Amino acid sequence: MQILDRNTVKEQLTMPMAIEAIEQMLNIQSKHSQWVKSPERLVIPTYNESDSHQTGTHLSMPSVVFDGEEEYAVVKLVSICPDNPQRDLPTTVATITVSNTATGETLAFMDGIYITQVRTAALSGIATKYLASPDSQTVAVIGTGGMAYEQLNAVLTVCSKIEHVTLWNRTTAKAAQFKDEFMAQYPQWKVSFKVCDTVAEAIKEADIINLATRATEGLFEADQIKLDAHINAVGAYQPQMKEVSDSVIEACAYVVIDDLAGGKHEAGDLIQADANSDCGWSWDKLSGELIDLVNSDLVVDARSGVSLFKSVGAASFDAAVALKVALAAKHDGLGQSVLLS
Repeated sequence: MQILDRNTVKEQLTMPMAIEAIEQMLNIQSKHSQWVKSPERLVIPTYNESDSHQTGTHLSMPSVVFDGEEEYAVVKLVSICPDNPQRDLPTTVATITVSNTATGETLAFMDGIYITQVRTAALSGIATKYLASPDSQTVAVIGTGGMAYEQLNAVLTVCSKIEHVTLWNRTTAKAAQFKDEFMAQYPQWKVSFKVCDTVAEAIKEADIINLATRATEGLFEADQIKLDAHINAVGAYQPQMKEVSDSVIEACAYVVIDDLAGGKHEAGDLIQADANSDCGWSWDKLSGELIDLVNSDLVVDARSGVSLFKSVGAASFDAAVALKVALAAKHDGLGQSVLLS
């Protein structure tokens, strides 16, 4: 078994690699639905909201994937700890195991924080590739926490014409910090940055809007964004959360989700829009899932109106990326090798 810490995972995993791994998995799943088994994840709330603790979440996410030759079980354990930024720790903490189901051999035990960040971003990258205008030049990043870095990296990976990035965070200093750290960590992207005082300023000229917040109400309305803007929404991961307003969801020409089964329990934006009798959007108006874009069951005109991609995550997406890393680690002897008797 190879033990892979976060630095080892980071050294091996690139955004193009993650995007390719997920698209390959979705293509396999569309042709052989029984080759990818991913039960709905177990979600357990942690702590009651109080002066000393915010409510967090623990998740268990198993998946079994057959690649045509071998079958693997991949399990991710996640703790979402909203108080962690005050401790200078990541909000999302995760570990992943990968094992061969034929022999039971554990191939790898790895840090899952970077896997989670990259696979979440890769999903947005894939959606952006299919839903955003190929002429997009400006990205707005709303919420500049840990998830935002790879989200922006993913969009820049699939959109070659991006030149400008606008930033907004509830704490302006954190947006400025994001700018400096992103430029240092991703020097390959030659884009300009502007820290904005308001969400409205950040989004008004944005072709693509990345959202990664813990908001409980919509951050902007439909009349505040461009008529063909594309939105990637990866926050609001509980029913009571919401970062995309009902007016924006109503205005969308396309609404796509990564995992419908999980989304109906966790995608707060869409759950609340569906439940609002004054909102014209409901689940039966969903355009499709990410797999439909990849296998061309859903073909869109990226210039025909606003598009929204809502991501809640699913174990199969983690499995696709983690398996790629685990097989590379086994082949190249990466990380620390441990013999389990």
